[in-house]
Amino acid sequence: MHRILAPLTRADTYSRWLHMLIPAAAASVWFFVSDAFWAPLLFAVPIGLVPAMRLEEGLQAQLLLTPSERGQPDASIAVAPSSSWAERWRTVLWLEVRLLISGAAILALWLPVASIELVLSAAGRPPGGLVEGVSPHGWNVLLAPLPIVPLLVLVVLGGRVTTAAARWLLGPSPTDRLTVLEGLTEELLERNRMARELHDSIGHALTVAVVQAGAARAANDPAFTERALAAIEETGRDALEDLERVLRVLRESGTPVSRRPTLAEAERLLDSARSSGAKVDARVSGDLRLVPAPVSREGYRILQESLTNVLRHAGPVTVRVTITVAAGQLELEVANPLSGAAGLPGSGSGLRGIRERAALLGGKAHAESREGEWRVSVSLPLDRIRWPDAVHRSSGR
Repeated sequence: MHRILAPLTRADTYSRWLHMLIPAAAASVWFFVSDAFWAPLLFAVPIGLVPAMRLEEGLQAQLLLTPSERGQPDASIAVAPSSSWAERWRTVLWLEVRLLISGAAILALWLPVASIELVLSAAGRPPGGLVEGVSPHGWNVLLAPLPIVPLLVLVVLGGRVTTAAARWLLGPSPTDRLTVLEGLTEELLERNRMARELHDSIGHALTVAVVQAGAARAANDPAFTERALAAIEETGRDALEDLERVLRVLRESGTPVSRRPTLAEAERLLDSARSSGAKVDARVSGDLRLVPAPVSREGYRILQESLTNVLRHAGPVTVRVTITVAAGQLELEVANPLSGAAGLPGSGSGLRGIRERAALLGGKAHAESREGEWRVSVSLPLDRIRWPDAVHRSSGR
């Protein structure tokens, strides 16, 4: 019994009923002019051919037929103007079906009138309307609830039929479905990018903090300890800013991502490595300001991850950093002396992230041990970047 009565306790049952009655209320204006019941059906044809009508009907259907408690719209009903004649004629058919269902809903409103007539006939008044011919009798009051039963059935079934028709006739076109899939793909790409951002930023900060704390404890020098704490504080503050930026995007849909660091700020990374005890020999050739923004941002993260790997696996050693901008290429190399097995970063997520970033930009990344050094070499093209808008859109930059 609970399963049968459950639909009557849901709010969408009655919002769907309201949706069914709206066309009848609009069409009733016509009946003040003419009693031709077919006229609204004919008038719906030119109305449905208007592209904006599909948008209006989709919005109304989502609001009343498929209201969501979580505030997420029903993707099975499109909310967009008609973009083809097929969609226009489907909108026309939808309007015709909606008018017919609405007419049936108006006729169903006579059922409560029949209940009232039965109650009045129990008081001795001759019944009329739908129960005309029923003999007045006191027992008729027991029959009064019966017309309400088919009305409730029509309310539930009518709403379900209308919703199914809306999903069929107002459903997304192949173009709409492709747009939704592209949006989901872009969201996944954005989440993967943010995961790499957190890995690089937080990993760098923790590595610097661990190296600095260990060096300060071993040095037993108050001045060195103070410098180490200052470096830990600065690196941690940068990591917190990155973390807050990513969390803000995750919490608030549509929030623009704040500015990300570029290679023009590479000196900050080099100073962080130096403050951790590494001796950094940096050589920059070319104007880093001429590097396209997507390449410069990814180059910054690649340099950050490379320096983090050096500190994590080799400790405070001498690091040679070479950045060259020439001939349509950005060449970046980070080299450090090997210190036994600990000096080999291996093939963890850090190197994988570097390769993924380079591949995204159409470049290459290579890591190897050569001549007693561990070298990470990255080459990124500058003149083949023809899709910055796509990068911004997919990553929210």
